[in-house]
Amino acid sequence: MKNFLLICVLFSLFSCKQSPKQPDLLQVKLDVQVMHFEKAFFAMDTNHLDKSLNALNDSFPGFSKDFLFNILGTTIDSAKKDSKSFISSYRSMNDSAQLIFKDFDPISKEVVQGLKAVKYYYPKYPVPTKLVTFIGPINSYANIITTDAIAIGLQMYMGINYSLYQTEMGLELYPYYISRRFDKSYIPVNCIKTIIDDMYPNKALGKPLVEQMIEAGKRQYLLDLFLPNSADSIKTGYTQAQLEGCIISEADIWSFFVQNNFLYESNPDQTKDYMNDGPNTPALGSASPGMIGQFVGTRIVQKWLEKKGAIAPDVLMLTPARQIFEESHYKPK
Repeated sequence: MKNFLLICVLFSLFSCKQSPKQPDLLQVKLDVQVMHFEKAFFAMDTNHLDKSLNALNDSFPGFSKDFLFNILGTTIDSAKKDSKSFISSYRSMNDSAQLIFKDFDPISKEVVQGLKAVKYYYPKYPVPTKLVTFIGPINSYANIITTDAIAIGLQMYMGINYSLYQTEMGLELYPYYISRRFDKSYIPVNCIKTIIDDMYPNKALGKPLVEQMIEAGKRQYLLDLFLPNSADSIKTGYTQAQLEGCIISEADIWSFFVQNNFLYESNPDQTKDYMNDGPNTPALGSASPGMIGQFVGTRIVQKWLEKKGAIAPDVLMLTPARQIFEESHYKPK
């Protein structure tokens, strides 16, 4: 297997994708309220926390309890103490966040467009009607779905050079290949990925590698359907150079899996290098992306769609991965 190629090219990962006609989302009625929980939380009077926490709950019914008990991890008895301690420890981050996210409108508009697309293709899905931002512990959630909201943990989107990510603790939690994606440009894609995971919980673990790849490819197709204007590098999590390298080396990547009899391997110890995030895929060279199975699965799904034509997204998602593989006759040259 020759080393993974890195040559600049002028086409994207999805240059050959089956692109459905874009719907008129102006006709989709969806009112989404944007709420900034962190502003209210860090503005609380820590000398009168009983009153402040009650007021917070009135302003953010439901989410304030989600934040305190599920995100902050406190208890009823220690809520005041833990809130005060968190405010003290993370105040400087909140101050920075208010500058970084001073103009949140472009981000929220992109998220809402994605949510409208979800509603268009899946009218029965309960699309969130609130978009809530918060600041949580550095080791907590980037995106979560609550009863009626999708919540965004700004602590995970402070920018690649944010000081906390460069500390020993930050680097231990999040190596560079992860923290390079801690940028606000990833918020809309990560929000919609969270929606997709809610719609279709991933049940591919333990299945043959080729089926895991295709299930990942299905998700990439949905993501592209919901956010057609987002950069492919953001949607895949690969760098642009890695995307271009994948395209150039597509036949070699496929040959690697075929020649090593990996397609029907189901042992997680054998498949994890190809389906898990990482700085690269060791067997394919240091310039390759981690989770390269996502790329292969996406190409197989694209090939299948080229043969099938226009297909409703739910039909694709419910079609068995093995069937898609066999009917695609995928064999890149």
